[in-house]
Amino acid sequence: MGDLPKGDFSAPSLHTSMLQDVVPSAASDALLYSYKRSFNGFAAKLTKKEAQKLRGEGVVSVFLSQKKQLHTSRSWDFMGFSSRKVERSVIESDIVVGMLDTGIWPESESFNDTGFGPIPAKWKGTCQKSSNFTCNKKIIGARYYRADGEFSPDDFKSPRDAKGHGSHTASTAADILAAFDDAIADGVDIISLSVGGSFASDYFDDSIAIGAFHSMKNGILTSNSAGNGGPDPSSIVNVSPCSLSVAASTIDRKFVTRVKLGNGEIYEGNSINTFDLKGKMYPFIYGGDAPNISEGFTSEDSRYCLPGSLNETLVKGKIVFCEYSSDDEGTTEAGAVGAVFLDEGNKDYAFSYPLPLANLNMDDGRTVLSYLSTTETPTATIYKSIEENNQFAPFVVSFSSRGPNPIAADILKPNLTAPGVNILAAWSEATTVTETEDDTRVVPYNIISGTSMSCPHATGAVAYVKSFHPTWSPAAIKSALMTTAFPMTSENNIDSEFAFGAGHINPALAAQPGLIYDAGEIDYIAFLCGQGYSPKYLQLITGNNSSCSEETNGTVWDLNYPSFALSATPGKSITGVFHRTVTNVRSAVSTYKAVVKATPGLISQVQPSVLSFNTLGQKQSFVVTVRAEVGNSMKSGSLIWDDGLHQVRSPIVGYASLIK
Repeated sequence: MGDLPKGDFSAPSLHTSMLQDVVPSAASDALLYSYKRSFNGFAAKLTKKEAQKLRGEGVVSVFLSQKKQLHTSRSWDFMGFSSRKVERSVIESDIVVGMLDTGIWPESESFNDTGFGPIPAKWKGTCQKSSNFTCNKKIIGARYYRADGEFSPDDFKSPRDAKGHGSHTASTAADILAAFDDAIADGVDIISLSVGGSFASDYFDDSIAIGAFHSMKNGILTSNSAGNGGPDPSSIVNVSPCSLSVAASTIDRKFVTRVKLGNGEIYEGNSINTFDLKGKMYPFIYGGDAPNISEGFTSEDSRYCLPGSLNETLVKGKIVFCEYSSDDEGTTEAGAVGAVFLDEGNKDYAFSYPLPLANLNMDDGRTVLSYLSTTETPTATIYKSIEENNQFAPFVVSFSSRGPNPIAADILKPNLTAPGVNILAAWSEATTVTETEDDTRVVPYNIISGTSMSCPHATGAVAYVKSFHPTWSPAAIKSALMTTAFPMTSENNIDSEFAFGAGHINPALAAQPGLIYDAGEIDYIAFLCGQGYSPKYLQLITGNNSSCSEETNGTVWDLNYPSFALSATPGKSITGVFHRTVTNVRSAVSTYKAVVKATPGLISQVQPSVLSFNTLGQKQSFVVTVRAEVGNSMKSGSLIWDDGLHQVRSPIVGYASLIK
């Protein structure tokens, strides 16, 4: 997706003419979208062979419009960001956030516009009203996108959310680019996007990275969810250096679901259960003892309660014990009253189910299985979930995607972490709590987990910082959030910075960071030059005469980024030299001293080690030399610029990488 051509041009005509060389008789029918408001590109319905013909002179990239995955209260108080305590900006009501998601449920109390002033004059967008959707002074605009024109029976031909994800927080690459194109032109200040691919892609084969680049050019920061592919290494999917990539961490709340057996023993399980069995004891049966033999299933199938594997006659009206899974479909379709699962998976987050259900750990599960096998008439009940304090919070949840960055190994991702576990927020009333037909609960609010939940928290923090500093660049705002984040350690996060980046977001402090690491289009172009992109390619992207030379061919270590990462071949050591520049944004006259912290095997030197400022906006440059004896492990530390009032903290990471 390149920059817009200079002067007047007709995007549909240009794009149709390009398609005529590929599909001469059906160019107009093939064209789905023309991106023409903020950047130049199009989406078309083509065969693989036809798409290949488009590659060549004047074309940045051609890639498949793949579907993106959804990366699916008190969390603000947990971050120390109570609305009653934080400093407020006089222009906060002029900040416009563009949410790219599955839609919105406008009647939710979360979107009540009472007390809101007039719509910002800068807003150029529209509200695609319909018989079932209107905007207000809080939802000031809304659009919906469907490149293929196909709608499911349960979907709405409007921005209304039929799924739930959007209200709690574009589905294809084509739709996402169309949404970016409009959002930039409509005048948003921030773009929040809680979706991503199943794996990271090259920057200009990734619709989200392309959109983030053009957003950055227009002064808009894109806030992205990191992904839900953790704890696998290099599972992070949104890795653009222009974006803020957000991991998910816990808050000081967890949910416990208790199971009581007929012998009086009580076990604590994991789930979010709102069903009330009122303490009634029900017959309790082991799934392995109720195979659906008539359909060819054996006890080896039914022990896992797989769909179709349970004998409905034996299971209906009972609580079922299942092994090594928490797929409720089999128990629900068989008419079970409830289910207890022996679940060896992670217990740091919980799901809702369409029936009373509790996931027990291995030890408790085996004890319960023993009770079933040694008791003539076993019974059990499942209680409603209760809330308990999570004393170890915050820590990065197991599902949150991890680094290292699979595209640019020495750009640290994720950037930071934010609350993304057991988050209560608005939910679409067009679906149920679990989004299944077997569930009859329709609610205005729901509790779910995912980096899709953490991303909007970070977006809110971006809006807060932007309200104090409306002229700051996207990089400056990202720097402020990263350098003021609460430090986290490997004690509760074994993947360290690859899990939490710079740390846990601290919005109240981010508005006054002291110093910022700033960067703009020219800096990212230099970075891309260093990554091997050709000048001709970059000129298509930028729309100017960008070129790569010794002066502009920047190494990854020279991007003015608020973290320091270097990778080496396993078993080797490496020395990296990082050039950085900071801008004074708080006290006109100030002196900052460098404080370096590191684990054994990581040595960092800073020159100069003292930075003195005489005016606001003054810049000072320094060099950090890092030597890492990585072996086969990861070494981490931090550089803190300290003036006695501000601690401007950046992580330092050295690690063994398999990426060439």
